[in-house]
Amino acid sequence: MIDTELTSFDGTRIHYSVEGEGPLDILLCDGIGCDGYIWRYLRPHLRARGRVVHPHIRGHGKSGIPEDLTVVGIGDIAGDFHRVLDAVGSRRAVVIGHSMGVQVALETWHQAPERIAGLVLMCGSYGHPASTFRDGRAMRYALPLLRAGARAGGESLRRVWRLATPTRFSALLAQLTELHPDFLRPHDLELYLAHLAEMDPQVFFEMLHAAEVHTASPYLTQIDVPVLVVAGELDRFTPAWLSSEIARRIPTAEFLCVRDGTHASPVEQPTEINLRVERFLETHFPPGGRQSS
Repeated sequence: MIDTELTSFDGTRIHYSVEGEGPLDILLCDGIGCDGYIWRYLRPHLRARGRVVHPHIRGHGKSGIPEDLTVVGIGDIAGDFHRVLDAVGSRRAVVIGHSMGVQVALETWHQAPERIAGLVLMCGSYGHPASTFRDGRAMRYALPLLRAGARAGGESLRRVWRLATPTRFSALLAQLTELHPDFLRPHDLELYLAHLAEMDPQVFFEMLHAAEVHTASPYLTQIDVPVLVVAGELDRFTPAWLSSEIARRIPTAEFLCVRDGTHASPVEQPTEINLRVERFLETHFPPGGRQSS
């Protein structure tokens, strides 16, 4: 594996890794608060297909925090990812996104459709995710207060965030409110909470706001590359009907709804998803075809 970084348009450091080799380039787009845990069981399958390129979103993981915390929009992240594709010499790539990464994947296509060969969109929305969180509008109305609190909290809030996020109480709350206690491995939940704890809470809420004001709705019907949409039947963060709507509006889309799946379906029920993604890649990007430089 190669671990390296580049400097993006505003001076922010963007860390990325490259592993595997072959004719296909695959770009991974994390959701907010994540830096790779969701791909834990899928990555080995992808490495067998080609090069796997995984950038850390600005403000996440090993990537830097932008000096201007308003430059954390979906378009900014997609722009970073195009620079990563440039840096690794990729001509065309399949983009796989989870959660907010679905919006990033769609915007990455929108910014340069000629260099995107296909899309896999997992458990995410095409826009305004706070307005559909848990099929209600409470998060939409709470978000301005959360942003203001994060701005005012400063270093004191960051210390509390780091201490409180990985606790057993947080793990229990996550299981009771969203994740499936019968399917989710404790270690996977611990990884997610550890990643989230390292985030600056102001970056988190500014990015959530940026995701809320973004929508791919105007161009969904224009997407003409192969697309696989994956939903979790019990997903309450980005309800399954959103994924169904994406699949309905994209003319080339195929659809999978994971029974009893939640927002963390790729790590809760990896076998079903891994096999379906492998079949999608095998069908549309057979080994004889060449997608990367």
